[in-house]
Amino acid sequence: MNAKRKELIEVVGEGNVLDNQEDLQAYSQDESFARPLKPWYVAKPHNAGEVETLVQWANRTNTPLVPISSGPPHFRGDTVPSVPGAVMVDLSGMDKILRIDTRNRMAVIEPGVTYAQLLPELAKEGLQIPIPMAPRSNKSVIGSLLEREPNTMPAYQWQTLEPLRCLEVVWGDGQKMTTGETGQFGSLEKDWEKGFAQVNPRGPAQADFYKFTSAAQGGMGLVTWASVRCQVMPQVHNLYFVPASEVEDLFDLAYELLKFRFGDELLLLNGWNLATILGSEAGNIKELAGGFPRWVLIVGIAGRDRLPGEKVAYLEKDIAEMAQERGLCLVPFVQGATGREVLEVILNPSTEPYWKMRYKGSSQDIFFLTTLDKTPEFVKAMNKVADSLGYPSSEIGVYIQPLHQGVNCHCEFSLSFDRSNTSEASRMKDLYAKASDELLKQGAFYSRPYGLWAQMAFNRDAQTTDVLKRIKGIFDPNNIMNPGKLCF
Repeated sequence: MNAKRKELIEVVGEGNVLDNQEDLQAYSQDESFARPLKPWYVAKPHNAGEVETLVQWANRTNTPLVPISSGPPHFRGDTVPSVPGAVMVDLSGMDKILRIDTRNRMAVIEPGVTYAQLLPELAKEGLQIPIPMAPRSNKSVIGSLLEREPNTMPAYQWQTLEPLRCLEVVWGDGQKMTTGETGQFGSLEKDWEKGFAQVNPRGPAQADFYKFTSAAQGGMGLVTWASVRCQVMPQVHNLYFVPASEVEDLFDLAYELLKFRFGDELLLLNGWNLATILGSEAGNIKELAGGFPRWVLIVGIAGRDRLPGEKVAYLEKDIAEMAQERGLCLVPFVQGATGREVLEVILNPSTEPYWKMRYKGSSQDIFFLTTLDKTPEFVKAMNKVADSLGYPSSEIGVYIQPLHQGVNCHCEFSLSFDRSNTSEASRMKDLYAKASDELLKQGAFYSRPYGLWAQMAFNRDAQTTDVLKRIKGIFDPNNIMNPGKLCF
């Protein structure tokens, strides 16, 4: 028996080390244009002790580790090995909900817990968490939060990593740490006995250690549990549309709503993206898109435990008046979709197939941070590049998500294509590269630089690159955690 395989089995158990070619092939690629590369093995730890031992073993044997916690499909290349001889660390088996604390509105979960698993359990306790728009049902909650995927509720986003709070992480050097207010009495259970609920993420001392794991693509360490801030579930929850022919017509209203923190959900979609979310297959998506407005501002209005009906009523009235003052209309439906239908879709995990794959079977996203007022120029630039390469700009999904109470926004373009068509896949690869470069020149900030974006971003910022490499040297001195990603 191969020595490394034997040692892996000693760490995670006989049935939790995979090395057959079919399994390795599945982990060697994803829906992105990352170069396929088979890992050496797949290891599936089931507790923090096994994770800690596994990372220490990787340091002794100089074995690269590539973490993964969500189920397929994957889209960004961050879970595809960049170097040979890697071991995939599949954390999906660590799927325990360790605690739901109704009084303090906190949940403590392991990395394998998915949105489809967590949301129903929170609902039983009258709680919810902000989630990305219609996430994959097998998407890891912790994975999503660590990678700063945008959620639809900017009014409740007090900091960039909200609702992520404390966590336990095994750094790349094999040392385990609990961040924030956790661990003062030795364990989670003892903390809970003393009344601590893992609410404050800052610390130990003056450093926000949990931020070092953020958008690191698993390059700093492995998170074994995290605490998540929850909200009281609404008793009354309605969703409305504000349609417009031009996206900039919606900005003044959006800024006003953000200023007063009116509403819960607040996002902008073009008609094609709304049709893709609601549609079931290609023909249905085209039919829906033909009847939708070019742009819609989506506003969710919720009332919770105190006078929920009255709150929703006055917010509906105020927001309708604010829209009317700007020549806009707040409506409960658009042709082909009601607010209730859209609310049900965007606030729950996507049904199968995943909504971004319904039109042509695969999708490539380009996303970045900017400010709301600059998004029209990015839309024009994206359409121009698409038209120049023969991709129909009318079939580009656009999603604009205000973040952090409107401080900035996530701008995302979704490009559907048929991966099985070699010619179409090749054209998409060219479009992806050319559009990414053009958007960067116009000021797009790739805050989560996957794949080719990493070179674009870090080549333009030598100081940040140097700082990140120094931090990597502290927490992962042997460069075993997902080497080849970011600037590592």
